[in-house]
Amino acid sequence: MIVNQWVPAAHVGDAVGDNARAIRDVIRRAGHTSDIYALTIDDALAGDVKPWGHVDSRAGDVTILHFAMPSPMTAAIATLPGTRVLCYHNVTPPSFFAPFDAGLTALTSRGRAELETLVDRVDLALGVSEYNRRELEDLGFDPTGVLPLLVDTARLTDAPPVPALERLLQDGLVNILFVGRIAPNKKIEDHIRLAEQYKRYVDVYYRFIFVGRYDAVPRYYDAVRGLIAEYRMLSDRFWFPGPVTTAELGAYYRNAHAYVSLSEHEGFCVPLVEAMSLDVPVLAYGAAAVPETLGGAGVCFTPKDLEFAAELLGALVYDQPFRQQIIAGQRRRRHAFSPAVIEPRIREALAAVGV
Repeated sequence: MIVNQWVPAAHVGDAVGDNARAIRDVIRRAGHTSDIYALTIDDALAGDVKPWGHVDSRAGDVTILHFAMPSPMTAAIATLPGTRVLCYHNVTPPSFFAPFDAGLTALTSRGRAELETLVDRVDLALGVSEYNRRELEDLGFDPTGVLPLLVDTARLTDAPPVPALERLLQDGLVNILFVGRIAPNKKIEDHIRLAEQYKRYVDVYYRFIFVGRYDAVPRYYDAVRGLIAEYRMLSDRFWFPGPVTTAELGAYYRNAHAYVSLSEHEGFCVPLVEAMSLDVPVLAYGAAAVPETLGGAGVCFTPKDLEFAAELLGALVYDQPFRQQIIAGQRRRRHAFSPAVIEPRIREALAAVGV
């Protein structure tokens, strides 16, 4: 059997593309022929991912479309004669972008509208989380299921040291880490407000680190920097290093005293799994798929009371019995994302279409 996967963009380190390659390997081990096709491909992946224009991209007995953004693939998959599978990674609601970027507001609006055009035009609709599956079900997709993400945490746990960076991170300040795009749904402004509460009531020896692109929504990033200035906080206590290498990312996780997520929209949230895999205690606002991904591990709180969150953060950093209790719970939870657990779930989800 030929099982093709379509990914609009194949980027190194991108969760969607990384997951597609992991699924391809599972399918190949099951004895099937499987390739990935993309509209745009990073040079580093040129030998691993094929261009979507290749004639073989439409020759699959089963074709899986990974959906996270609008693309010509949406209309094309509905015309294929073989079995059609949707894998939904979620699209951020446009309301988050509306105050900052008209183009991204239009793009996400179009993405959600395109998704609805696939109702009754795919044979199986899968979400990468139960949260995403329920969204598909609410839109009218049937049948639905969950195709879980296989997160490659080994690339971080096995990452080599970065001595120069690690010396900077080991200067006595408490490192509070976030990993992801600097985007409105991530609520980075709430991290700044949390820092103000933490500084006021817990500790002045802190550093908040935001690893990820900060140029995706420039007006939003400017608003975040403006808030730091408004609070008259020390700018060198807020690091925005942008995208980093795998080795550097491993160093940031290894030297983090806590991981904080205050996001209000996540379809899964891979960094939570990464943090748990490196024994970084997690403090997270319980929105969207975050509680599902944590599965009772970490410290998940609602409502968004940032004074209370600052106290929780202080406990994670300084209360050693509490910290070790949380880390122990995360170690139990991270087993649920191991290949030994996830690969059978992937095979089970795809068995519904004969793979």
